[in-house]
This record gives sequence, C-alpha cells and structure tokens, in this order.
Amino acid sequence: MRTKSLIFSLMACLLFVSTHVAGQMIKTPVPVRPAGQTDVLKLKTDPIPTVRVAFIGLGMRGPGAVYRMAQIDGVEIVALCDVRKEQVEKVNKTLTEKYGKAQAKEFYGDTEVWRKVTALPNVDLIYVATDWQSHALIGVQAMKDGKHVAIEVPSAMSMQEIWDLINTSEQTRKHCMQLENCVYDFFELTSLNMAQQGVFGEVLHGEGAYIHGLQQFWGSYWENWRMDFNRKHRGDVYPTHGLLPVTLAMNIHRGDKMNYLVSVDTKAVGNPAYIKEKTGEEVTDFRNGDHTMTMIRTEKGKSILIQHDVTSPRPYSREFQLSGTKGFANKYPVQGFALNADNVDSEGVPNHEDLNAHRFVSDETRKALMEKYKHPIAKGIEEKAKKVGGHGGMDFIMDYRMIYCLQNGLPLDMDVYDLAESCCLIPLTEISLDNGSAPVEIPDFTRGAWDKIDKVHFEQ
Repeated sequence: MRTKSLIFSLMACLLFVSTHVAGQMIKTPVPVRPAGQTDVLKLKTDPIPTVRVAFIGLGMRGPGAVYRMAQIDGVEIVALCDVRKEQVEKVNKTLTEKYGKAQAKEFYGDTEVWRKVTALPNVDLIYVATDWQSHALIGVQAMKDGKHVAIEVPSAMSMQEIWDLINTSEQTRKHCMQLENCVYDFFELTSLNMAQQGVFGEVLHGEGAYIHGLQQFWGSYWENWRMDFNRKHRGDVYPTHGLLPVTLAMNIHRGDKMNYLVSVDTKAVGNPAYIKEKTGEEVTDFRNGDHTMTMIRTEKGKSILIQHDVTSPRPYSREFQLSGTKGFANKYPVQGFALNADNVDSEGVPNHEDLNAHRFVSDETRKALMEKYKHPIAKGIEEKAKKVGGHGGMDFIMDYRMIYCLQNGLPLDMDVYDLAESCCLIPLTEISLDNGSAPVEIPDFTRGAWDKIDKVHFEQ
C-alpha cells in the first residue's frame, strides 16, 4: 500500500507540473558571462606535489577534516582558523600530539579573522567548514586571493552567491569544489560505475533525500545558525546529499541539464514545538515546513525527486535511487539492486539465472556486484578509508581524491557547476513554494556548455 500511495503522489505531482508549465513558469535570469571569461569544465591547473592547506571553521565538521588530511601523504596543514580560540588550540594540539605534524599557524577571535587566512602567501587550498551563510563569501575571497577552495555543503545559499562563485572560478581559473561526501560512499560509487557501464540501461529517474531528525544536534550549532536559517526560509535548505550523487549518475551538465522544478511542503510543526519546549517561546513565524518534496524535469525528459525533513521521528535516510530501463539501484531503507537477468554478465555473479527485476537480488549477488563493479577510485584506498573513517570512509575518499587531483594536475571530480546545480534548490524551492508550488526554471549554469562533455570522469 505504501508503494501504491507513493506512486499516486508522484503521478499527482507530475500532473501538477505539466498543468502549470503550459501556463506560467517563473523564469530565473542567467547573467551574461563577462567578456574574456570561459567555462571551467574539466579545469586543469599546474600540479602541486605538496598541497598546503588552511582550514577555516573548526566546529562540527572542521576538526574531522583536519585529522583526515593529516593522514594523506603530500599534505601540509599550514593554518587553523575559528572564532573560538579554545577550538583552534584543541585541534592544533591533536594535530601535533596524535598525528605528529608540525604546529599550524593559529587564527581566532572574530568573524573576520578568516580574511588573514585567505591572504596567506604559503597556502594552495582553503578548506571551508563554517556556517552556511559564510561559505560563499569566504570561497569567493579565497579564489580572489589566488587559492583553490573546497567548501562544505551547502556552499551557497542564494542565486547571487552561486553566480559569484561561478564567475570567480571562471575568472581566476581556480578550482571551487563542494565537499559533497555522499558522492564517495561505496554504494553510490559502485552504482555510478554500473550506470556508466550501462548495467541499468538508460537511467530515467533518480531520487534522493535528507531525512534526519536533528533534535539532539540543534544545540550544537554555533549561535543557533542552522535553526535560524530554517526559521527564516522555506524549501529544501539542505539538498546536496540527496541530489549530487543522482545528478552525477544522470549526467547533469554532461549531456543533460535540469530544466525546472516544483516544490510542495507541509506546514511547520516539529521545529516550532522544539523551540517552545526548549525556550517557552510560542513560534508563529517559522517558515520551513516539516517535509519538503521537490520534483525536477530534465532537458532529456528525465525526472528527479528530492526530499528534506529534519524534524520528523523517522529512521535516518539519505535515500539514493536510480531507476533505469534495465535495472534499479536503491539505498535506504534497503540497499540493493534489481536487474534484468539478460543485462548482467554471468561471469563472477552467482545465481545469474535467478536475477529478477521484480525483486532485489540476493545478498550474495549484491555483494558480488559490489565487488565486480567497484569504482576504480575505491580500489587500493578502501581499506585505509574505512580505517581513517568519516561516515564510514567516504569523507576520507573525498579528501584523498581532491588532494590526488591537485597533486597530479587533474580536473577535480566535481566542479563549480555541480555546486551550483545542487545549491540552487535552496533559493528556487523557496520561490516555488511562495508562489503556490509554481514551476521554477533552473538555469544552465554552464551558460551553453551543458552537453560539451559526455559524463563525469574520475581521472587517474
């Protein structure tokens, strides 16, 4: 019954979309590319044998990134920066005493001290793990100061910030990568490899989600910045975990592009109740609904469904799903594959004749498929990644790949347009919801180069 209900909901949403597109679609302007500026698709820069890294933001995500980087060969940690002195000193002490690294230069004291870090002459990469609303500001300045930049998710919160990052990357020819770790999870990497090898046939539909009750974490965000953003804004304010693994597998800005979206949300109940419980305040101005659902249609006639819910008492889910003409991949709540029997090479795959697309393959077959189609970048690094950790190892692979590409002068796995496509849901879903769930145009952030390359390439 749950499956039928979901299908009917999706059909209703698609009907709603098609009805409104024929009428009014809200246009999203695309600024003209400044003269002399070109795209940064497959951008290559000079190799950096030893990558000198400075970290800005040492709250919930920053310290783990420092410790992971300390375990990658060819990385020098130059500077540590946070508003809080005690946090900088704590991370620096761990860096020297546990990992045996040289003490990094320390910056702390106020919300503008990061500007001294981006201006340092002996830094190649700025790693940004601050609050959401300072991500793009720091990223833009870092590139202007001659640094490559890696920015935690989401990297931009408005269309202005998105275009600022794109234009600055194109002008400076510096890498601007969003630190989307879910792309590097082992199941997502394997599914991407399977999709690129045609195992699923033509992938027509993808789904992703961030469903994670944050009640036990709300108090850990510096000066309440995350709850405040949800209170002031409506829509999918945290879409990247669900969206980016799907868009890579569906070749977005690599042969296809997202054309428009439609969002639907519930009323706000859970977070206002949380605030009242903790503070006694009766909240009447909370903007973001408990659950937001966003449907996207692509230029090539494909669809994507993305969901956001950070308050409901539901099992954690970073749903990842690919649905193709010959097969299916799904993670959360069940991890598995469903495949047509005639679409899989029998070599190395047990129970080949038992494959049936109406059900998930057996655990034995799933494990064999995971091994057979293990992504090349995971080979040789998987054991260390799981040992170092970071969400099961995916964080380490993300950092390792970024450093590897910089050291070897290769294009990064993800570019500034991936950043833009995932972050644009934040402002555009709010526009859709504030206009009665009207369809909203998604711009071509490459400004005409969306079919210039054929797929994402993880170069080695």
